[in-house]
Order: sequence, then structure tokens, then C-alpha cells
Amino acid sequence: MAWCENNSGDFIHRTGEKKPNELGIYDMSGNVWEWCQDWWDVYSDGSVVNPTGPASGTTRVCRGGCMMSHVRFCRVSCRMDYASNTRRADVGLRLAL
Repeated sequence: MAWCENNSGDFIHRTGEKKPNELGIYDMSGNVWEWCQDWWDVYSDGSVVNPTGPASGTTRVCRGGCMMSHVRFCRVSCRMDYASNTRRADVGLRLAL
């Protein structure tokens, strides 16, 4: 379901070459880190549903791992942060209509 360090050959693949997730969405995990609208912050200790983070900040959330990530990081719950002006070959975004 995901391109990761074990199967990607360290390069980005076209969307749809792997099977979709249970919602029918392709490439939600692996291939490239996906920019999110949320500003970065650490999660609270309590249980939350769909946390959105703070109203402002200095770095944005990226999710899902990339083609060079260990398989354990290729999941939508895996997140990291980058400055909004960061440019990397392993970070992208999803356009939805």
C-alpha cells in the first residue's frame, strides 16, 4: 500500500501504482511527506479526535512518511514539521476537488 525505503528504489512513484487504502484513497502513506494545513505543536496528553493544532505558528505539519522512510513511519498518524517555505523532493501536497 505504500512506497518506503524497502521497495521504492529511493525515488518518487506515480500516484495509483499501489493499492488504495480502505477509503479508496491512493498514496496516503509513503511516497512523499504530505503538507497539511495544520500548524505544528505537540499533542496534549489527553485523548483527542482530529486535533487541528494551534491557530498560528512557525512550522506546518507533514504526514505519512516518504519513499525513503522506514516502513513504520509510512502511516497517516506519523507526522513531523517543516517551515512553510521548505522545499524538498520528498515533500508534496494533495489537491482535492
